[in-house]
Amino acid sequence: MNIDIVCVGRIKERYLTDAIAEYSKRLSRYCKLDIIEVADEKTPEHASAGVDRQIKAKEGERIAKHLKDGAFVIALAINGKQLSSEELAAKINDLGLRGTSHIQLVIGGSIGLDEAVLKRADYKLSFSKMTFPHQLMRVILLEQIYRAYKINAHEPYHK
Repeated sequence: MNIDIVCVGRIKERYLTDAIAEYSKRLSRYCKLDIIEVADEKTPEHASAGVDRQIKAKEGERIAKHLKDGAFVIALAINGKQLSSEELAAKINDLGLRGTSHIQLVIGGSIGLDEAVLKRADYKLSFSKMTFPHQLMRVILLEQIYRAYKINAHEPYHK
């Protein structure tokens, strides 16, 4: 299985880059993982709704360039479906059984994803109704993908 994490912005904090590297290494036994970073836009304080839409549109165009026609695209969105770890594992397993060989998970920038990206997505996934920093979300997502593979392989890790 090929899994891409398409995300807005670069990670600068060492503790986050270390965690991302660790989960990327762990996942290498189970899938081919690529992390694709696109540039983020500077978001001014107290930006209007129109400015927010423009920023999301620019970031969305950058994301769209990396979305592949044959891939199953999962957008991380606060209004998406919330799954347990077991349900995410089953979703990944089911996609593989149905012949999907490429999954792309999309993490938006600090103000979320453009509507065009959300419409392109085959599935919308929410980790919580709470808001998380998009940099931290990358670590959380990688950990949950790793957990899903461990669950599907019936290997110890998941508790």
